[in-house]
Amino acid sequence: MTPLVLAVNLSLSFAALAALCLSLNRHHAEVFDRKAERAAVLRLRLFGWGAIALSFFVAGLWEGWAFGPVQWIGALTGAALALVLLLSYRPRYVAPAALAALAASALPLAVLAVAT
Repeated sequence: MTPLVLAVNLSLSFAALAALCLSLNRHHAEVFDRKAERAAVLRLRLFGWGAIALSFFVAGLWEGWAFGPVQWIGALTGAALALVLLLSYRPRYVAPAALAALAASALPLAVLAVAT
C-alpha cells in the first residue's frame, strides 16, 4: 500500500503547506490581489496544521511507526519543493492546485479506510 499512502501524504502535505503559505499576507496578496482577513488567516492556519497532523497520522497508521514518519518527511519535502516552484513561476495556480491536491487525497484515503 505504499504508493497509495504516499499519494495521500503528498497531496495532503501540498494542500497543508499551500494553506499555511496563503495565510501569510505577502503570498495571499500575490495569489489573490488582496490582503487576507484575520478570520481567513486563522482558518488557513488551522487547516494547514490539521492537514499536516492528518498526513502524519496516515503515514504512521498505514506504513507503521518505524517507516511512516520517514515517508511523511519525504512527502513534506516533495510537496514543499513543488509549492516553492509553483509560487516562483505561477503564483496564481497555487490555490487551484491546493484544492486539486485536497480532492486528489480523498479517493486514496477512502480506499485506505476501506482496505483496513
